[in-house]
Order: sequence, then structure tokens, then C-alpha cells
Amino acid sequence: MISGPEIESLLERAHALGGYLDVAKRSERVQALNEKRLLPDYWDDAEAAQANERAIASENEWLQAYKIVREHAEDVSVLIELSEEESEDLGEEIEASCNALQRLIESLELRSMLSGEDDHRNAILTINPGAGGTESQDWAEMLLRMYTRYAERQGFKVSILGHQAGEVAGIKSASLSVQGEFAYGYLKAESGVHRLVRISPFDSNSRRHTSFASVFVYPEIDETIEIDLRAADIELQTFRSGGKGGQNVNKLDTGVRLIWTGALSNGEEVRVAAECTEERSQLQNRERAMTMLKSRVYRLEQAIQEEEKNKREAQKKRIDFGSQIRSYVFQPYTMVNDHRTELKITDVQSVMDGDLHAFIKAYLLQ
Repeated sequence: MISGPEIESLLERAHALGGYLDVAKRSERVQALNEKRLLPDYWDDAEAAQANERAIASENEWLQAYKIVREHAEDVSVLIELSEEESEDLGEEIEASCNALQRLIESLELRSMLSGEDDHRNAILTINPGAGGTESQDWAEMLLRMYTRYAERQGFKVSILGHQAGEVAGIKSASLSVQGEFAYGYLKAESGVHRLVRISPFDSNSRRHTSFASVFVYPEIDETIEIDLRAADIELQTFRSGGKGGQNVNKLDTGVRLIWTGALSNGEEVRVAAECTEERSQLQNRERAMTMLKSRVYRLEQAIQEEEKNKREAQKKRIDFGSQIRSYVFQPYTMVNDHRTELKITDVQSVMDGDLHAFIKAYLLQ
């Protein structure tokens, strides 16, 4: 049973959240943005008007989320008053309301950590197995399932952009589009190398094997971000696709791979590729592949800016997407260990079923 001091602390947290989120200033900003809508030439500059509409929607979403927290806090206060005035035993109702309030507060507190320039965007997530053949390919497919389950838990829309099956089991590569508010902000915590330790189902001697797979997450760009890639620098490759193509599957070259060769802002020459196989036509696959290609180049440019910023600020901590971030041990004991935050969870199955909230929260709060 939740105690009186715990309830008081929870209500204080709910109240303090209004100041932390700067609700008053957000309300003033919404009012100012709404006043722009009244201008007769508001839609003359469609791009500026759309940016204004997005800003209004974003601020209103924060205000609505805080309003829900405040209303739940008021409900808890009312239940406590009724319990005291009428001597009713409302302990179960009070505890249930407090638990709901705590979940809302924690969710909003976590979301408030997502203040990066691209945190609000959709995400593109790619998975590639490390060396080890079938073992690593099977592990990569397990990760694909894990992230699909996580996205579904969060209410995100998930679609496969590209998928290459392994010869025996698992996958050689996969790309996912994860669409939803702050999808990139949450999933960016997952970029890095993931390590699996288990008794191999592919080893007739039942020996313990270690497998690796890399996960890379980057924001999906939209029309608000300009990435100028010269057509002359992009190589188009087409191939037979195993996607949705219906009668066209394995008959027409509907799969598309785009390869851009060029220099980044720091002068580094790079070769970036993106492919899509899941749409019904070559044109649709080409459009999706171009979005993926631009998103990857954009993320590379971001990494350059972040590295320069870290150098300027003399930060010891560097962003390194190639580092091992988490180990998943199935045998001889069960443990998922995040090496960045030192968070350890023994319920491996729940993690593999997409329960990544604790890991993502620990990463964002560190």
C-alpha cells in the first residue's frame, strides 16, 4: 500500500513538472503562433506556414500531456479528500490512481529528455550480422523481432524497407522504417554492437557461442531538411525483388539500390548505399531508397558536427556507433547488460519481446 508521504511526493512531482516543462511560456508561444494564422498573407509562404503549424501542434502536444498529468493529480487529491471526509476505505482506488499518475509523470519526464534537433523525427533502423555466418544471421533476425515488438508496444508504425534472408536461417541485413512521435529520439539509444551468448541451436555438440550484430539508427529526413546530392554522383542498380510485388516478384527488376559517391563537409570521400525492395514498383522503391540515402548522408554530416562540438567542449565522451553497447546472455545464466549505463536485467525473454523501456530510459537519463 502506498504511504501518505509517497503520495505527497508524487503530487509535488506532478506540480513541479509544470515548471520544468515551462508550461506558461509554451502557452504564450502557442498564442503568438496562432496570431500569425490571422495574417491575410499567412499561406502565401506555404513552407513558413507549414513550419508554423508544426510548431503549434508540437507545443499543444506538450500542453495536452501536462494537462492529463494535472487532471490525474487532481483525481488523486479528490480521492484522498473523500477518504478523509467520509471515512471510506478507498485505499485500492487511491493506489491505482497513484500508479497511473506515476506512469504518466515518468513518461513525460523521459520525453522531456528528447530535446535534440531530430529527436521528434521518424527513425530508420538497420541491422547487420557480424562474422559468424548462420549464428550471427540468426541473432540479427532475433534483434529484428525485438525492435519490431518494441515499436509496436510504443504505438509506432513499423514497415520493412529492405530484407535479405540468410541461406540457412536468420537475415543478412534488414532495414526498418519506424514512424511515430519521437521514434528517433527513443531508438537512437540502440545504435551500436549487440552481443549474444547462448548454446547454439545450430551446433550438434551444444557448445556455447558468441555472436554479434550491429544496429544503426538515424533520423528519417523530410521536406524540411535539404540534402543536395548530385544525380551524376548517384549510381542506380536494379535487381529482382522478393517484396510485395505480387505477380512481378522475381520477374521484374523492382528492387532498387542507390549508391552515392562524394565528399562530406569535412572533405572525407565516402560511398553510401541504400536499397529498398518492399514496394510494388521500381519507382516506389527508388523513392524510398532515395529518402534512406539522404537520411544516411544527413546522419554522417550530423556525426561530423557532433564530433567537432565535442572537441570544442573538450568532452571525454565520444559518440561511437561501432562500440559494443549491450550483451545478451542466455546461458549459463540469463542477463542483459548495458555496458554504457551498467543496467542489468535478468528477464531476457521480456527484453527480447520488446521491453526496452528501462534501457532506453537509463541511457537518456545518464
